[in-house]
Amino acid sequence: MIKTIYVCIALAVLAVWSGCSVNYSMTGASIDQGASTVNVRFIENRAPITNPTFSQKLTQKLRDKIQSQTRLTQVNENESKADYEFRGTITGYSFSNAAVTNVDQAATSRLNVTVNITFIKRIGDKKGFTQSFTRSADFSANQLPSSVENGLLDNNIIPGIVDDIFNRAYANW
Repeated sequence: MIKTIYVCIALAVLAVWSGCSVNYSMTGASIDQGASTVNVRFIENRAPITNPTFSQKLTQKLRDKIQSQTRLTQVNENESKADYEFRGTITGYSFSNAAVTNVDQAATSRLNVTVNITFIKRIGDKKGFTQSFTRSADFSANQLPSSVENGLLDNNIIPGIVDDIFNRAYANW
């Protein structure tokens, strides 16, 4: 009788262990079992103004981050059946005043960027998302926007937006 109880307990424990799976990763990325491909489509510019290289840089940085921090393989952009797919558009790109001095003169200016991303999952729970990601970076109002724009994009805005997109897609943050 006791032997039968031990066997039943052992079988129950084995059933629980075999039915549960957790994916651990050193990067924090959670990739569905069986997923092997990703398609990061070119992120198009639909903002009234923008930097001419911003779309290309943003698309490439997102591809690079996914390739370096996951086991996924980037497929041809024309292929529509990747396990994961990113589509995006730049919807906002503007300069504004961030701080004003006591004599109504701008002390700090700000570059604001908004990117709308659609993430499609064709594997696992198939729960994708459509979300806007916004980042901004401040600079001295004494500087011309054209002289600081590329540095702000490369050092602040693009890495921040890429991290936000990656974390939302693979870390569910």
